[in-house]
Amino acid sequence: MMMVYGMFVFSLTTAAYQSLQRQTQWRQSSLSRIGKRPAIQFLGPGSDTITLSGELYPEFTGGQMNLDQLRAMGEQGAAWPLIEGTGRMYGLYTIDSMDEGSDRHFRDGAAQHITFSLSLSRIDDDRRELLGTLSETAIRAATQALA
Repeated sequence: MMMVYGMFVFSLTTAAYQSLQRQTQWRQSSLSRIGKRPAIQFLGPGSDTITLSGELYPEFTGGQMNLDQLRAMGEQGAAWPLIEGTGRMYGLYTIDSMDEGSDRHFRDGAAQHITFSLSLSRIDDDRRELLGTLSETAIRAATQALA
């Protein structure tokens, strides 16, 4: 297990990512002063985004169904905990966007090679009303698996 996002497990058999990029910002306000440098005031944390990028080879690794499960989670607009396989807790994140590409297709149109990039944004940990529920995710995952 590389990472867990809600109930979705990033691993070699689902959607292994090859790169993780994290950008954290802090908010500062400045006030111009005559004859002096601007006065700076720290306003607090800003945005915190994580981008996971990877390649899938459905014959050997996870495939389209795994990306569809992430897309269904994104459609809920809910926040989910993001936990690294080492136990490191990143916080609660929502899905901002997912880019997907495919090439080298079989006769039936299924891709032999899929690339993806998933962008996540952190929310404040006390925003419990945005937390996703297991039942919604489980129902969507089961529905997609049967389709």
